[in-house]
Amino acid sequence: MSSKADRSEKRFTKAEKSWIMYDWANSIYATNIMAAIFPIYFAMQANETGNKLYGFAVSAAALVVALLAPILGAIGDFSGMKKKLFAGFLVLGLVFTAVMAAFEDWRLMLVGFILSRIGFSGSCLFYDSFLTDVTTPERMDRVSSWGYAMGYIGSTIPFIISIAVMLLLNQSVLSYKIAILIVVVWWAVFSIPFLKNVKQQYSVEDAPQALAKEAFRNAWKTFKDILKDKKILFFIIAYFFYIDGVDTIISMATNYGETLGLGAIGMILALLVTQIVAVPFSILFGNLAKKVGAMKMIAIAVCVYFVITILGFFMGFNIEQAELSGGDIDAALKLSSTLFWILATLVGTVQGGIQALSRSYFGQLILPERSNEYYGFLDIFGKFSCVIGPALYAATYAATGRASLGILSIIVLFFGGMVALFAGRKYMKAEEK
Repeated sequence: MSSKADRSEKRFTKAEKSWIMYDWANSIYATNIMAAIFPIYFAMQANETGNKLYGFAVSAAALVVALLAPILGAIGDFSGMKKKLFAGFLVLGLVFTAVMAAFEDWRLMLVGFILSRIGFSGSCLFYDSFLTDVTTPERMDRVSSWGYAMGYIGSTIPFIISIAVMLLLNQSVLSYKIAILIVVVWWAVFSIPFLKNVKQQYSVEDAPQALAKEAFRNAWKTFKDILKDKKILFFIIAYFFYIDGVDTIISMATNYGETLGLGAIGMILALLVTQIVAVPFSILFGNLAKKVGAMKMIAIAVCVYFVITILGFFMGFNIEQAELSGGDIDAALKLSSTLFWILATLVGTVQGGIQALSRSYFGQLILPERSNEYYGFLDIFGKFSCVIGPALYAATYAATGRASLGILSIIVLFFGGMVALFAGRKYMKAEEK
């Protein structure tokens, strides 16, 4: 009997599988649109003004979602609202991703990008909060980790197809358009199981007529509750710092790689390595979290990011020194290119794990019937933190003239995250028990 029970416990339910499938569906957006293909395509189509505005567009989309997140979360906690809001942001993302492929005018592409990214981020906010509806606290680490793992697999398949199309069509404008449309089709088709099978199980009382007013009141109450709850407060502070470091490394990877002389395909292939490595390690992190605790695994991941940041520094420092001293630039480039691929592999070992466990551990700390409100605040911390890392990198680079020191400055964020984890360890340790 016990062996049958064990097997049953290991199997995912229909709701869990459908929830995981949305990671499979949407991760190609993060790969093709946010990280690899669209930024290169946009740079090809835009003039100098457009390329300067691109960074502001990224910030604008993040800021809109960050400001709306607590209120959207509060509204989503009312009965029947969570799925409607999820579907609305999903449609917004799909429609305006298609707009990015339909037009070649960089202004229209930029508008499409901003609105599609708002749709993507909004859908992810409600997707994350559905974790409390589809599984139990004991299974959250495993389900969340499998979500990230399947997301990496789900993005790798259409990513490879996109690369093949670009190579076959000699990186023409048409090849980039097709790569963007692949995102729309993949994202839409594999979102269907989530829309059909995932239901809102927890909610607060039926929404009153003054819905917006009640949502603001609930959001303010949640903020005060977070300040009172030390385990949640310390975790969110730690998350604010370390996730900023994680996001900065993701967003700066292709830019930093460009300084090493890697072409578009080279950078895309490096990201492909990260995707492939991340699949087994995301699952491994979930399994290890069950044995040693999620917080220990998050702390280990932060330590690995310390190493990544230091290696990233040496990767750029090596080239800078060769240029300043008149050394062998080719040899420096070769060594740095090797370090770049090592870094791509290292990032893959922890990127999915730290994000998955952060999502699931937070789900274990909060009240399930108010999950949207709490995840809304986690999202706003994550979105606002995304401003600090790139600004820290840019300011250090501008002040010193060395990109390597800009990368090294990011280590401050991981240090801040580790300090907050250490300071709040007694509260979080008690929770894990």
